Amino acid sequence: MLNQKKLALEIFEEVRNQTKDSVIGVTRESFGVGEEQALKTLEMYAKKLNLEFDRDDYQNLWIWRKDEVSDLPPIIIGSHIDSVPQGGNYDGLAGIVAGILILHSLDKRNLKTKNPIKVLALRGEESAWYGKAYIGSSALLGVLAEIDLENKHRSEDKSLGQALKQVGANIDAIRAKKPLLLPSEIKAYLELHIEQGPVMVARNWPVAVVTGIRGNMRHNKIQCIGETGHSGAVPRWLRKDALLAVTELLTRLDEHWRVLLQMGMDLVMTVGVCSTPTQSHAVSVIPGQVDFSFEVRSQDNETLSQFYNLMRQECEAIEKSRGVQFQFDRKIVTGAAQMDDKLIGVLVDTAQKDSLLLEKIPSGAGHDATIFSNNGIPSGMIFIRNNNGSHNPQEEMDIEDFMIGTNLMLDGILEYSNQLN
Repeated sequence: MLNQKKLALEIFEEVRNQTKDSVIGVTRESFGVGEEQALKTLEMYAKKLNLEFDRDDYQNLWIWRKDEVSDLPPIIIGSHIDSVPQGGNYDGLAGIVAGILILHSLDKRNLKTKNPIKVLALRGEESAWYGKAYIGSSALLGVLAEIDLENKHRSEDKSLGQALKQVGANIDAIRAKKPLLLPSEIKAYLELHIEQGPVMVARNWPVAVVTGIRGNMRHNKIQCIGETGHSGAVPRWLRKDALLAVTELLTRLDEHWRVLLQMGMDLVMTVGVCSTPTQSHAVSVIPGQVDFSFEVRSQDNETLSQFYNLMRQECEAIEKSRGVQFQFDRKIVTGAAQMDDKLIGVLVDTAQKDSLLLEKIPSGAGHDATIFSNNGIPSGMIFIRNNNGSHNPQEEMDIEDFMIGTNLMLDGILEYSNQLN
């Protein structure tokens, strides 16, 4: 039998080699070449380990143990296989590899669980490609909006619907919101993931249990329309400078953010894209248009709504004072999610039996567990300590931390399964 740690390192390295896009970075585009290659690599390892595997109608990959037959709903171990452009190798992939190791370990130990264990490699979790997150999980549960299928690729003249069709997904069923699984057909969803912030590194926690996931409201594109002019010929009182208008908006929002944090509210705000039209770039030109994105995240849905409304009010005020207009694309909303108290309790108790102190932490980043939780499926997450943040090639997860988290998930699933039915 393969050593578990050696097996994990081998899979991580093979997927990295198959999808690398720089010296250390990877690109696994949602419904693109890199994501497909990663899935084929996982299928190769499933076959090598004598596991069964198949793609569903929406082209997510399922892996399970041979000869495991049960009428009971499965416990799903899942995560996503795609990445951001030139991202890190562990974001998403770690959770799938953990699931494969758990299936392999159960086989090695000849252990059976009351509910079958299935590993799910989900496609299209990252919003970087089509401006929509959680595509594979949303389609799976029949909650992907038809309008989302019209979203355009970040750099190609291709829609999400076209991309899904190209990889063999049943696009008609997706348009009809046909779920492949009902919530009642899933006993629980568990996801292992690297932490994508610095908290666990700063506090020296190798693993942690996630209590909840921030929701978000976002616009992929907002346009501020002013009036282009000569930099030397237009006095301040007659200018309609779109760039200064956006700058004022962000300054006001940053101050609101600071005050709300002082009041104890959970909130993060980001403008990740901001540009003036390249064709009119010149030192002597007053910017007449600025395109920018907007995103606000919180563990509290009411806080999300309040801050979003503040943003719209400030836009209206700046329109009047500066003579500009703000134009918004479709607002995309993902509600905050809470992890299941019973699963959290089982993981904490299991850690204590293993003499492991398991701290609790909320997730600032989004995960497919959000979709499962918000559709009534008991969901839980384990975070693994990770240096250098995420969504960049410098992700640095220690394999020893990963194995601690994987073994905790396995022991937790065994305990949770024993308490069921």
